[in-house]
Amino acid sequence: MNTIQVDRRKFLKGLGLTCGGLVMGISLPGCTANQPLPKVNEGLNANAFIQITSTGEIHFILPRDEMGQGVYTGLSTLVAEELDVPPESIIVHFAPVNSAYNNAEFSMQGTGGSTSLKACYYPIRQAAANTRALLLAAAIKHLKASPSDLTTKDGQIIYQGITFSYDQFVIMASTLELPSDAPLKQPPFKYIGHERTRNDALLKSTGTAQFGLDVEIDNLHHAVVVRSPVFGGSVATSNADIIETMKDVHAVISLDHGIAVVAQHYWQAKKAAEQLKITWTQPELAQLSSSDIEKNHRRALLETGEEAFFQGDKEQAKSNSSQIVEAEYWAPYETHAPMESMNCVIKIQNGKCDVWTGNQGPQLTQAIAAYYADLNKEDVTVHQTFLGGGFGRRGLLDFVAETASIAKHLDVPVQLVCSREDGIQHGYYRPAAATTMKAGLNDKGEIQSWYAKRAGANIMPYLLDDVLDPMMPGFVPNAMTDWLSKRGYGLFDGMVVDPTSVEGLWEDYDFPHKEVQHVTYDPKIRLGFWRSVGHSFTGFFKESFMDELAHTAAIDPIEYRLMHSKNNPRLNEVIRLAASKAGWPAPSKPGRYLGVAAHFSFNSYVAEIAEISIEHGKVRVHKVTCAVDCGLAVNPDIVRAQMEGGIIFGLTAALEGGITFNKGAVEQSNFHNYPMLRMAEGPDIEVHIVDSQEDPTGFGEPGVPPIAPAVANTIFAAIGTRLRRLPLTLS
Repeated sequence: MNTIQVDRRKFLKGLGLTCGGLVMGISLPGCTANQPLPKVNEGLNANAFIQITSTGEIHFILPRDEMGQGVYTGLSTLVAEELDVPPESIIVHFAPVNSAYNNAEFSMQGTGGSTSLKACYYPIRQAAANTRALLLAAAIKHLKASPSDLTTKDGQIIYQGITFSYDQFVIMASTLELPSDAPLKQPPFKYIGHERTRNDALLKSTGTAQFGLDVEIDNLHHAVVVRSPVFGGSVATSNADIIETMKDVHAVISLDHGIAVVAQHYWQAKKAAEQLKITWTQPELAQLSSSDIEKNHRRALLETGEEAFFQGDKEQAKSNSSQIVEAEYWAPYETHAPMESMNCVIKIQNGKCDVWTGNQGPQLTQAIAAYYADLNKEDVTVHQTFLGGGFGRRGLLDFVAETASIAKHLDVPVQLVCSREDGIQHGYYRPAAATTMKAGLNDKGEIQSWYAKRAGANIMPYLLDDVLDPMMPGFVPNAMTDWLSKRGYGLFDGMVVDPTSVEGLWEDYDFPHKEVQHVTYDPKIRLGFWRSVGHSFTGFFKESFMDELAHTAAIDPIEYRLMHSKNNPRLNEVIRLAASKAGWPAPSKPGRYLGVAAHFSFNSYVAEIAEISIEHGKVRVHKVTCAVDCGLAVNPDIVRAQMEGGIIFGLTAALEGGITFNKGAVEQSNFHNYPMLRMAEGPDIEVHIVDSQEDPTGFGEPGVPPIAPAVANTIFAAIGTRLRRLPLTLS
């Protein structure tokens, strides 16, 4: 079998081809209804991204969605550099649905996979450089000057010691042809690579940034949905007819998976929804609890898996091995729990639909709203807002589908708001995973063979099931699209290995022989992308096992990783840098211990060293030292913030997290039993960025995978016991 070495974005494109081009990642006729590009009436509409008014305002149309990861500032910095204007002078707008703003990594409009800066680095710079060249061309024509006599600085053109603001030439520039390949600036840069205050800091600190929950329009009503406690359940009987007669209730609407209650105010809808009495038809999942699910995962490990990766000579590796080491690991389901709950506002009037929501896929939002509201895509306009946390959750657009399904029955605009309890108990989940790791060592402790088998469910079938119907061209019959959308479950069970299920298990280190297998076990719990996706659990498996092998070989864990990453110099470097900055192997105080993990994901290299103590039978993480190579850091402060955020996110899951089930229903409901790491529990975090002139890579997600194994490895250093399951508890 051919080996699989693709990431999820490339895989989507390939899958689109195998399914006849019927999946996102392939541009299809009718899949996109372009909203008009923003334009200024008097001034220069240079391209889809940059406009300059006759009064000198510089407008940047942001092609990616801002969910705290810093693209609002980072991509504006690229414009500022090439256009030669102060970043703070740029007015930023969220892009409408238009193919001009497609993410090259996805072949559609979307934000995720730590691709924003990586995919936009050259296109945005080129758009700004072309605009600057156009303004210079207009100045040359207007001033009858030689090109060598003109320079720019801070939004001004300088000619013979006289300064002219850009706006003096925008009318002339609008009559000229825009260059397509103006030369880009070369280092040293003025703004790129330098720390600056975030462009959106003032908006957010003053409350003027608009999030989805901030949207207010005339006569807005509010909806609450009551869903089956078990995924796949449906309404058998209810007292919906009685609820509909209650005072303040505007409508009660049946959905495929529950009942929606609509009222003028959210609290009215919530209190009325609490009076619903529903009996549910339950699926097979209702017979399973967490202990059953974990046993079934571990039982699946005994099956023969599908080959995901194979490299080397098994027999040669076996003959060179004097010792075999084996271990089994477990990672539970996790949910996103962003601070802003899922929400969406939809207004349908005169056959036109307006959607206001913070989401990671405006194009898909448009398609889903159109599909569930029974409208054409051309009649749907998406108004993007800031996202109050994403982590992958706001690319999973069930909340848009539900709002559209409700709105099409109403004569008023409606806002669906999902409570914290609703979001935790009826979200999309990071898949659980059980994994067997096995390695053969020679008499020097060097790894000769590396074997991993992961058992668990796959994300891709759930994604296909969600998006295929609305993304299909309208001429394809609904029955056919529904049939196709369900094919993914069988496709990924024994035929094709979902890359997100095994990514990160084999790529980082040098071994003569590598082998990775996958066994699909799916209890039908809804899955989705969770920050760092498969790397979030494979990083724990792989780096915990590397530490076990180092101790088995009686070699320092840092040295062990270095000796197995000689052909991976960038990973090697971040390991050395983290060790140096953390003072390895000596912790800062008596009673504390150090542990390390390193991982490559989203084209970036990260090493983290945790310093912990054991206090009153609990793990206390005092400090995390992080080294990251993400190429050129456009704004180092944002890179540090993302590494810090990823570490806290991953540490929360490592110490506190885990979604559990009782007879198919999620047991957690809010932060009292799905706790977040408290400020007093947060460690000191040092982030050291490798100085690089390589193109930027991802930094929104790569901070997550190393933290759980770093802490687990430190716990072993402290108490001599291996914790091979998450969350990491000493009881």
